[in-house]
Amino acid sequence: MEAHIQVRNLNAYYGKTQALKNINIEIPRRQITVIMGPSGCGKTTLLKTFNRFLELNDGASVTGEVLVDEQDIYAKDVDVTEVRKRVGLLAQRPAPLPMSIYENVAYGLHIHQMRKGKLEYKEAVKHYLEVAGLWDEVKKRLHEPATGLSIGQQQRLCIARAIAVEPEIILMDEPCSALDPIATSKVEELIFDLKKHFTIVIVTHNMQQAGRCSDLTAFFYLGRLIEMAKTEKIFTNPSIKQTEDYITGRFG
Repeated sequence: MEAHIQVRNLNAYYGKTQALKNINIEIPRRQITVIMGPSGCGKTTLLKTFNRFLELNDGASVTGEVLVDEQDIYAKDVDVTEVRKRVGLLAQRPAPLPMSIYENVAYGLHIHQMRKGKLEYKEAVKHYLEVAGLWDEVKKRLHEPATGLSIGQQQRLCIARAIAVEPEIILMDEPCSALDPIATSKVEELIFDLKKHFTIVIVTHNMQQAGRCSDLTAFFYLGRLIEMAKTEKIFTNPSIKQTEDYITGRFG
């Protein structure tokens, strides 16, 4: 499988505390890769190195390389804004902007000047809400505050907002942790559909979700990558005893 993201000898620090230790990993194109492991093992830290969100934390730093389409996103001449447009991040808890449903989706289009004229914006907003499976639920209330939506609808709106700027990669940090089972099911169905067009990386504590949703699973522990393989293998025949112990609930 062709690698979309390549991580080479990556170390991450918060001040003097090392959060990631010599990570080497490849994320394949248009596949769903899950990163799992106990709290504090470095999952979210790794996710944020993929689009340079980590450096927004005071005192955070990285060494090593993160390549997207073979370009090191930490090279000095790289446009960070362009990196974050190509590699979108969906937060753990839905965070719609304090504006209308319509404006949430159109916001990135305005910022990046991706459309011209009201008609193009209207068509684009409708399209991305349809992709997110939300159009039929909100088409009569587009100009109402996005905060009036249910939590599950807010998360799908945030996905619509993320894909509206046409990224190549979507990072999801525990996208269903705040959702009820019905909303979780809808988001998981959406994730499956998005795989046709995007490379998706999901951080999750939920092993059932990892088993349902992913093509590949990476297991992290104490800042290190312990094992990565096809999801079926990780859950039925892991190569490393630490992985087996975590999956069977012996630790973590």
